[in-house]
Amino acid sequence: MIHESATISPLAYVHPDAELGPHVKVEAFAFVGPHVKLGEGTWVGPQATILERTQAGKECKFFPGSVVGADSQDLKYAGEPTSVEIGDRTSIRECVTVHKATTDKHVTRIGSDCLIMAYVHIAHDVQVGNHVILANSVNVAGHVVIEDFVIIEGMVGIQQFVRIGEHAFIAGGSLVRKNVPPFIKAAREPLSYIGINGIGLRRRGFDIDRIQAIEDIYRTLYVLNNNMSQAVKAAELECPTSEDKETVMAFIRASDKGIIRGPF
Repeated sequence: MIHESATISPLAYVHPDAELGPHVKVEAFAFVGPHVKLGEGTWVGPQATILERTQAGKECKFFPGSVVGADSQDLKYAGEPTSVEIGDRTSIRECVTVHKATTDKHVTRIGSDCLIMAYVHIAHDVQVGNHVILANSVNVAGHVVIEDFVIIEGMVGIQQFVRIGEHAFIAGGSLVRKNVPPFIKAAREPLSYIGINGIGLRRRGFDIDRIQAIEDIYRTLYVLNNNMSQAVKAAELECPTSEDKETVMAFIRASDKGIIRGPF
């Protein structure tokens, strides 16, 4: 169903089974496939390709050359009805590729208010939270989880099944092979903790006391103890109870394949 206020260039292709909400605009030479759903005010730029079973919310933007909803590159993919879901107000910039999930009814997901810059690749079964920025040429392998408010600079490669915690910042050119805990900055090779993402946290309304408490948690984990299992026990006992502490501890407890190394 195409809303009467949607605008489609006569040079674009929109499949009859696609659903276009109010004020959706599809430019010349764009392709919108079957079972695609686009929310109110979404813009599909010239030569953008949105393939079957892709759903996007309100006021999203798909820039020229982007391809969203292509089949999973996982060799286990057998043509099941998998999909891509994108939230509201997310921008998919030039030549971005986003692949469908691998297994029946599973979803590759990007949240709301995200900026996915040019030449980013988001593979099958990836889960991206809200307010995430992936800079140019970030490559995200399958089954990666990127939590809310993460910023990843350009030319970063992320290994499959890695998890990146909320409010983390990863420096450009990094290779991410282990989980990156919440609230921190990571850089160097191999990827290491280099401090708290203080600037990002202040921009998001964290006050000085809260940032200091997070810094104390990571000082206990990464600086004052050489053994991570001992560090976790020390942090549990010595750091004051807080929601942020529980977020960090829960993340580490769930990281059965380990987290990135410390600064030394």
